[in-house]
Amino acid sequence: MPPSRRRAAVVTLLSIATLGAQTPAPTAPTAPGWVAYHGDNRSLRYSPLDQIAHDTVSRLRIVWDRDLAAHGPKPEFKNEAAPLYVDGTLFITAGVNRDVVALDPATGAERWRWTLDEGERTAKSPRRNSGRGVTYWREGDTARLFVVTPGFRLVALDARTGRPAASFGSDGIVDLKRNLGRGDFDPLAPIGSSSPVVVSNGVIVVGPALELGFRPKTMANVPGYVRGFDARTGRELWRFNTIPQAGERFVETWERDSWKYTGNAGVWAPFSADDALGYVYLPVEAPTGDLYGGHRPGHNVYSSSLVCLDVRTGKVVWHFQQIHHDIWDYDNTTAPMLIDVRVGGRAVQAVALMTKQAFTYVFDRVTGEPVWPIVERPVPSTDVPGERTSPTQPFPSKPPAFDRQGLTLDDVVDFTPEIRRRAVAALQGYRLGAMFQPPSLAEAPDGTKGTILLPGVQGGAQWEHGAADPETGMMYVSSATQPSLVALEKSPDTDMDWVAVQQRGVPTVDGLPIVKPPYGRITAIDLTRGEITWQVPNGDTPPAIRGHPLLKGVTVAPTGSRSRAGLLATKTLLFAGEGWGGQPFFRALDKASGATVWQTPLPAVQTGPPMTYVHGGRQYIAFTIGDQERGIPARLVALALEPAAAR
Repeated sequence: MPPSRRRAAVVTLLSIATLGAQTPAPTAPTAPGWVAYHGDNRSLRYSPLDQIAHDTVSRLRIVWDRDLAAHGPKPEFKNEAAPLYVDGTLFITAGVNRDVVALDPATGAERWRWTLDEGERTAKSPRRNSGRGVTYWREGDTARLFVVTPGFRLVALDARTGRPAASFGSDGIVDLKRNLGRGDFDPLAPIGSSSPVVVSNGVIVVGPALELGFRPKTMANVPGYVRGFDARTGRELWRFNTIPQAGERFVETWERDSWKYTGNAGVWAPFSADDALGYVYLPVEAPTGDLYGGHRPGHNVYSSSLVCLDVRTGKVVWHFQQIHHDIWDYDNTTAPMLIDVRVGGRAVQAVALMTKQAFTYVFDRVTGEPVWPIVERPVPSTDVPGERTSPTQPFPSKPPAFDRQGLTLDDVVDFTPEIRRRAVAALQGYRLGAMFQPPSLAEAPDGTKGTILLPGVQGGAQWEHGAADPETGMMYVSSATQPSLVALEKSPDTDMDWVAVQQRGVPTVDGLPIVKPPYGRITAIDLTRGEITWQVPNGDTPPAIRGHPLLKGVTVAPTGSRSRAGLLATKTLLFAGEGWGGQPFFRALDKASGATVWQTPLPAVQTGPPMTYVHGGRQYIAFTIGDQERGIPARLVALALEPAAAR
């Protein structure tokens, strides 16, 4: 009986020996293209290409770059898109209107451009940015690109010409603000899209993004239901209610009829599909609001859950809730990785989900059974009036956490005794403790002024994702050690009982982070054993820390940047940029040890994840860069090997 038919709070413990009896042996991909945001629908960020290898990577150079800031109406500094490479063309989104651009893979020259002026719909969109790219689909002679605009329209373009597909929707467009599942049509409803849609078995699956929930205007936000559309016609095929409605399973986990008005619980992160099984895997976010849920008592299934749907029908195959009654903003932010591995001598069709809380949850992607036991453990209780937390949360027994969890005085920065003394003093008056310490009041009866969470509301892992090698079963995770101060207050501007205090940061020591380094990490996890193989800082020590007056004369080991690396795994190497907030470097790491094999400076910091392709017999690596502090708008850069004779 699949987990979706069991009580939401129950976690089945399963012996490894019972897994994967009917699963095929692992296979490695062979296609050299890059046809989806994370490579393909399995979201591994892996390519078997090996022209750029240990013995050639020293000749890797930027061979062209493309200005993306010309896509108005104003310059954009952080473009999180990854270009696709299909049929000899690169495709990417650019600018706050989310233009779709086709480029020459060898030069970056523009071949065509599509844009849509949505006026007020874009201006009032909760996701007014370039998004994370497009989605490609081909059937016979029909080749289409799908993009969701900031104004929440699903658009189908002819991949060869950039013209809207006349046979899809209304002249190539489906208005996604219709049939949202609650209320009348509102063209300015606060709902949009962050990540590309997924197309599998001829069905387009749209995951919505909504307004941030730190200080929601109302507990009755727009719900983030997921819908499936026919890739040929644009006809809506099904809708999955991430917040169950009357008569549906698990509606009882939304107590006091909170299912009637609670919003969010969308799927804003990239997600994945198994085309052979016909399943789509959704990393569902938290419900309204992010840090207080007294108005929605209960476990709130399917929020903060991994949900497997039949892509043809939208029916739930299985689900697992990572966070019961989420009040930590620990929503799912990464695409589930679909990877075949051998565990205990048996082949397993696995799905691995990296999370903000720095856990990796690993399941049999057919049945939803945990590959290693997941145990419900007691967690601290809330004392916020009106709130009721779950007494337990699920903890994976394997793999180990890939970043720091919980905050005690043993975790504070200690470069020198004086720095440690000042750090301890700075934390006085705040609540610390193990992971899942609940948010608290800014003016609590005990005199405290909030709770410091680690991981914070940004994670752990985030949309930057990771990479995995299907030939070895190794997964590479990008994470940052970033605590968050969460404090709740009353507000006259909302019908919520409590909302997050604005503009209050985690204490520092004259700008030095309050916790020990490393501040950013890259971790290698062996999914065949559920163990960490190696972990390295994400880069060297940033100049602001290395040159800090309090560290004069102090030798500081590499701390890594306070950022998440964008990763790409190839047959021979692991490539990493430091990511937004990091330093402008791009590196090749040894996959077995994490040692840096090669690095090069960049014109600006990496903002989008790297991808790779072969065009005209030459392998390229491409990704977006930008730097708001230095005034460098978004660009797309491509690297390739300099000819040996030119050295």
